[in-house]
Amino acid sequence: MKKLLLLSLFTILSAGYTFAQKDVAAKDILNKVSAKYKMYDVVKTDFVFTLDNQQAGVKESQTGTLVAKSKLNKFKVSLYGKDAATKNVAEQEIISDGKTQWTYLKKDNEVQVGNVDNSGGGLNPAKIFTIYEHGYKYIYTGEKKIGGVIYQEIDLTPEDDKTSFFKVRLEIDKAKKQIYSALIFDKNGNKYTYTLKTFVPNVAVADNTFTFDAKAHKGVEVVDLR
Repeated sequence: MKKLLLLSLFTILSAGYTFAQKDVAAKDILNKVSAKYKMYDVVKTDFVFTLDNQQAGVKESQTGTLVAKSKLNKFKVSLYGKDAATKNVAEQEIISDGKTQWTYLKKDNEVQVGNVDNSGGGLNPAKIFTIYEHGYKYIYTGEKKIGGVIYQEIDLTPEDDKTSFFKVRLEIDKAKKQIYSALIFDKNGNKYTYTLKTFVPNVAVADNTFTFDAKAHKGVEVVDLR
């Protein structure tokens, strides 16, 4: 299940349902979101990722952190332990320097190494705030108010209908022009929610943040998939 949570970060905006056209109102909102995001060199966000399948009686959440340097196609995703002792300890990491991608599983002391997929067919976390720009249709479904905050809802769908998801619903903070959450509807009955808890622009990060140092992980098994 934990591997599923990790891998779902890479398919969070995949879907398989189509609308007749791209909605003008939705496009305007999304353009404002991406324009603001593109102003920043680096962003850091803490998030909660939840898998919910009511039919199977499964509901599981995990916290994490994303650091992204979108202009250079670099990112690091960390998922943390669930109990108090490990809530700040990364159990899993996905790291990319723009060319190579590392997936590290701490419990197994294993790192999988592959090439970055630049085909546009999957989600690159470095592009999470601008992913809609290529290969997706979208429609604005209205506003909702939660805790005094107004959110704008947009449903995203891909132009490719051969995927395992049929809809992604974005909630966007109207005042901040930032994505607050993404709810992904799986054809198998799973619902994945990715909720941003913090958003820190232009945070200072060392460039080695976006590489994996095998020498710093004693005894790690390197599985080269390239």
